[in-house]
Amino acid sequence: MRLMGRFHRHDDGTGHDHAHPGAHAHDVGDHSGYATGGERLEVLERIFDENDRTAAANRAEFAAAGVRVVNLMSAPGAGKTMLLRETLARLGGQLRIGIIEGDIETSLDADRLAGFGAAVALINTGDGFGGECHLDAPMVRSALPRLPLAELDLVVIENVGNLVCPAEFDVGEDARAMVYAVTEGEEKPLKYPVMFRSCGLIVVNKVDLLPYLDFDMNGFLRNLRTVNPEAEVLPVSARTGEGVTAWCDWLRQTA
Repeated sequence: MRLMGRFHRHDDGTGHDHAHPGAHAHDVGDHSGYATGGERLEVLERIFDENDRTAAANRAEFAAAGVRVVNLMSAPGAGKTMLLRETLARLGGQLRIGIIEGDIETSLDADRLAGFGAAVALINTGDGFGGECHLDAPMVRSALPRLPLAELDLVVIENVGNLVCPAEFDVGEDARAMVYAVTEGEEKPLKYPVMFRSCGLIVVNKVDLLPYLDFDMNGFLRNLRTVNPEAEVLPVSARTGEGVTAWCDWLRQTA
């Protein structure tokens, strides 16, 4: 039985147990409420240790193939897949790109990325992985035989849409980016600091909707700087193409 999506690891490396869906306790790794708290923490450490060992193996395999890897994360509906469609349309003839597509169920997003010349490996976490709300290193490793790594320059991992769990698992990537939609509200960096803190690049998507929203961009940026002063920010509209060139330039530099 896989338990990885039921645990939460904080910035200090501690973890706590939580169930999905619904809220979880806002502790800082304190398991005193559980009669089996000590054993639970030991299990958590073993789980994360296993993940980190596999992440290191993934990273070594990517490096041996000369492939750079970006872990792309977001909330559901932020626009990762549309941004990737625009990316493949623009970079298909310039970079050899592979996609690892993570979803709990369905091939809907993977299907949307077909036809652009990229190798796409789908991971459904509901298919033998317990329906987890994230990709972890063993899941990513299961996709590697389905990608021609020696023939690729760049692999983008489209993680499962979630603002909590994906940020907690090293999967062997070289860089992390997240797509954040202005429809989500400017308070999200404060509510989900682990995600925003873990990413070097924040793609602020759907900026074409700003004239129609009561959204405080300066407030969002202040909140972001509170949790991650070093993050690079790119305003983008995957629908209109605004800012997509800058995103593609960032990927070229990463690759």
